[in-house]
Amino acid sequence: MSTRTALQEELAKLRYDILGMATRVEENLAKAITALKNQDVSLAKEAKAGDKEVDTLQLAIEDAAAVLIATQQPVARDLRELVTVFKVTYNLERAGDYTAHLAKTAIKLAGEAPFRQIGRLDLMAGVGLRMIKGAVSAYLNWDVEAARATASMDDEIDHEHKALIEETLGLMKDHPELIQRASKLLTTSSYLERFGDHMTNVCEAVVYMVEGKHLELND
Repeated sequence: MSTRTALQEELAKLRYDILGMATRVEENLAKAITALKNQDVSLAKEAKAGDKEVDTLQLAIEDAAAVLIATQQPVARDLRELVTVFKVTYNLERAGDYTAHLAKTAIKLAGEAPFRQIGRLDLMAGVGLRMIKGAVSAYLNWDVEAARATASMDDEIDHEHKALIEETLGLMKDHPELIQRASKLLTTSSYLERFGDHMTNVCEAVVYMVEGKHLELND
């Protein structure tokens, strides 16, 4: 087997593992937001525990990529892809952390009267799920246009985040007794806003991988 063929096979394995890592983050986000809506503590704990698997996958993928860089001496396109692996796994891991935080909020708010702002959190999470699918698909297919389209979805999350902040601050002003609980909405919304930012970062990494350009897709 030629060195080039061996490298391509190892890169294919890395892509498969990154897809697996992204799938875990996606599943955990879906579980966490469902747990928050349904006040399901058991599901929230499951989502929180799932983040450990994401962390383990990140380390395994990055170790494998580092070995390829050291032993295969990739150049041009292959080297950019391996550099992109580190960008993608870092942002997936950070997104996974925010998903775990969302699960923690679900646990803390369980058993309390639900806030209507949770509907906005649900919308934000829904966009986040679409973004992670789109970002990883763009990465696997070397699709710059798909990366740009996916990054643009972050505007939807930002819009909902700003609206939630305004609504929640008004609620806290009118009902001071709810300040402590309502503050969790603000924090959770910021988690989902950051989730969208990390998916945008993945999309920017795809542009770098394909075109060799460092661009900010959402100024």
